[in-house]
Amino acid sequence: METGGSLVQAIRKPTLTPKAIIHQKFGSKASYTVEEVEEPTQNGCPGLAILQKGPCLYRCSLELPDFTVVSGSFKKKKDAEQSAAQIALEKLGINLSSDNPTAEEAWRELIARVKYIFSNEFLSALHPLSSHFKAALRRVGDLNASVPASVIAICDGKLNNLCKIINPTVESHPLLVLSYIMRAAAGLPELVVSAEGQLSIWRKDPYPPNVIESSISQQSDVAESITTTAIYIPCSPEKAVEPVILNISSTGYYLDVIGQILGLSDANMVLISRTIGKASSETRLYFAAPKSYPLDMSSDLLNAKVVPFGGPLNAKASSLCGQDIYGDSILASIGYTWKGQDIFHEDVTLQSYYRMLISKIPSGVYKLSREAILAAELPLTFTTKTNWKGSFPREILSSFCRQYRLLEPVFCVSSIPLKASSELSRSNNKPEVSESAEQEREYANENESVDVDPKLAVLGSSFTCEVKIYAKGQDLILECAPDVLYKKQNDAVQSASLKVLSWLNAYLKDTYMSLEKEKQLANVFDIKFYRQIFFKEVVKCLSVCNCQHNETLGGKEPELNGVVENDASYINIEGTDSGLCPSNGSLLCVCYSVSLVTKGELQKELLESIEEFEFEMGTGAVIPCLEAVVSQMSVGQSACFYTELPPEDLVLAAAKDLANALAFLTSPCCLEYSIILLQVTEPPEDRMEQALFNPPLSKQRVEYAVQHIKEFCATSLVDFGCGSGSLLESLLEYPTSLETIAGVDISQKSLSRAAKVLHSKLVMKSDFDAPCRSIKSAILFDGSITDFDSRLCEFDLATCLEVIEHMEEEQASLFGDIVLSSFRPRILIVSTPNYEYNVVLQKSNLTSHEDDPEEKIQSQSCKFRNHDHKFEWTREQFQHWASELAVRHKYRVEFSGVGGAVDLEPGFASQIAVFRRVFLPEDDDSLKDENSASELGKPIQELLSTTIKMRLDNRSRSMNNTTIFYRWKSI
Repeated sequence: METGGSLVQAIRKPTLTPKAIIHQKFGSKASYTVEEVEEPTQNGCPGLAILQKGPCLYRCSLELPDFTVVSGSFKKKKDAEQSAAQIALEKLGINLSSDNPTAEEAWRELIARVKYIFSNEFLSALHPLSSHFKAALRRVGDLNASVPASVIAICDGKLNNLCKIINPTVESHPLLVLSYIMRAAAGLPELVVSAEGQLSIWRKDPYPPNVIESSISQQSDVAESITTTAIYIPCSPEKAVEPVILNISSTGYYLDVIGQILGLSDANMVLISRTIGKASSETRLYFAAPKSYPLDMSSDLLNAKVVPFGGPLNAKASSLCGQDIYGDSILASIGYTWKGQDIFHEDVTLQSYYRMLISKIPSGVYKLSREAILAAELPLTFTTKTNWKGSFPREILSSFCRQYRLLEPVFCVSSIPLKASSELSRSNNKPEVSESAEQEREYANENESVDVDPKLAVLGSSFTCEVKIYAKGQDLILECAPDVLYKKQNDAVQSASLKVLSWLNAYLKDTYMSLEKEKQLANVFDIKFYRQIFFKEVVKCLSVCNCQHNETLGGKEPELNGVVENDASYINIEGTDSGLCPSNGSLLCVCYSVSLVTKGELQKELLESIEEFEFEMGTGAVIPCLEAVVSQMSVGQSACFYTELPPEDLVLAAAKDLANALAFLTSPCCLEYSIILLQVTEPPEDRMEQALFNPPLSKQRVEYAVQHIKEFCATSLVDFGCGSGSLLESLLEYPTSLETIAGVDISQKSLSRAAKVLHSKLVMKSDFDAPCRSIKSAILFDGSITDFDSRLCEFDLATCLEVIEHMEEEQASLFGDIVLSSFRPRILIVSTPNYEYNVVLQKSNLTSHEDDPEEKIQSQSCKFRNHDHKFEWTREQFQHWASELAVRHKYRVEFSGVGGAVDLEPGFASQIAVFRRVFLPEDDDSLKDENSASELGKPIQELLSTTIKMRLDNRSRSMNNTTIFYRWKSI
């Protein structure tokens, strides 16, 4: 972490997009038609009859009055539209310039804009500001046609943009816009008038009657009065926030009503904040300017200064909108919009106010997205897209940046070839990736999906993601560059986003932590931030109470919040134990309710309840005490426990009846949680392993095989139960002595995928640095690994990794006999899950090491790692099976494993047996193989007669002296 940062200039985007310029020039005369197109895709594996659907592409046709243009094909509709508009601009001879106007040019445009706003034409325009002008015409006496300058400042985006060009500090000090507007009005004495000391402007000459009649006729009939609820936020922290009613008559101006509640005579001195929440929202804060608000009217455009109010800062209100609010204020959702001429309004309740407060922190945004404020927590890890519930981390991070007026986060995704990623996993250092290997992409729109490059996905690359966040002034605020590798681009983006969010949660919880703790926190989450800029842009805007439950960083198990462990008087679990218990990685579904309870349970007030609430166990997706209690339950059981009160903001944000909740909070009370565990969905085997091992066990098994290939200089390898070819594909990323590789599997669907993958890898052999240059033949066989086929004989090395547990035990023994008696590879590597290790993966209770082994195994009630497993052996059972095979077929066998350690209980997660063939002088293996083939000669001939050999061009083709066969046979 660094405490100071240098200015990082981002590339400025054009002021207007091609489509916006076309709209300016042609309006509704420009017609866009987008159609989906299908482009021919090259079959990933020639010779295989596999239907492949290409990416979804779009083409846009833009019709203008004089001509029509057609864009190219794009993955996104909006890109196709922009391309068509760009082609049209080029045909019209219009160059799209990305240069921004100078301050002087912007000032001239600002004066012209103010002049246009007070013109006859603008009054009848469909614009939110024109509706304010029409409402101002209904004001009586000296206020007639007087328009508050603050309304002009917040309703006209073009004026704001011009002011930012004149003086970039306007972004941090939005009230500067008032100075520029009033100064521009002073430069138009022939058109407008403004009174000294007043923040309002009106036309010098009244609008013509026909213009007024025409504009009023556009408005629909409105009710006699409008009533809406707003929130009064007093400046004094001792005073409570309370609701107020706004009663607006059909002939009145709603800002005058707000001004009167604030103690002003009218709206001319009412100041208005930025929008709160979504950009399209009309929720704003209204507060009073001092009676004589001094404006900087100097001629120095670039150095205009914000004149201090001199009044007290309203900390509660300031935290909501990210700008300084002084004195008492009103939070209301009311105003005119682009959708129509009539006033828009909706109630702002106390509950919505407290929800706005908690949404200032990332965990609050997540809680709200799940509608589980008192139960949910922002998870600590992103596992899979399927298991993630609520808003995704990337969406939450983008929302956070918008709330604090920051630029959209920038995501830089780098692809790293499997070889490089393997080296990274072993060294834990970030590799230097060459330009040819690194594919960097940026994502700035929260609604855009993270596209996966199909080519990179096939090649087995891993991905990392770096996140950068900039202030509106383009200063770099923070960057996160984790060195964790992911198989999918989306997982890399979401995980990096989650790291940033987790750091923000922890940091905003204690903004005044020591520098040493600050540094440690940044290191935990791989964050590098620039303290001064971060405080200026984020911390300064946040003054709300801590809205988070107590939590422990670094993955440690937090203590129960207000619940005494192992005390039945605090945790009450009822119901019969069904045996279906949750474990880490399980997807749980619970029914729960949370109530406020007074001491002694005399009174109870329901705050929150959900009939079906899903979350993933072990990811921190719920508050710690809830997960701790659920971990002791089984499906069908119910539990009740009590916790201390969380921060008051959370309670009030969740409360269904705020008045009752406030009444309860005046007396000693606590929270009561009632839970029923409805369902437990076990995690896939690889998910359980992934949570504990880095690199994953699958990669460790590949590296184990590569080690033996190199040790024995093996030139041929067959993988029994190759599935989709994951092992064969991975081997191609390592430089080995292999010349022939083969795979056998009973699933044609899996073999189809394996064929495509191997083809894609081997066609890149022309690259000088390709690790698989030595491979000359790749063969795939469709059939059972328990059936004999002479073509599988005499391979140097055979593998069968995590396969036998998917067979019945008798079939596993038959496989061992067939391979070692008939195929007789020099080396056979067999791996299978260690059942004893499931206690670690599933977080079950371990028995004492001094216990009898048989009793220990019987006492363990662990589930198999995969629902498809027919058995899972202990170390003793596996060693007994392998030793008998070795003795029977003249092999030596050694035992090892990956994931864990041989001298620590419960051993390796994946146990491995390495069979080595014993060569005796009296053995004549070649004769033995011939006899075996002769004995089964007839079935083999029949199989060969139906074999379909599929080569690279349907007949035969060589690539760098390599021939790839995809052989299929029916057993």
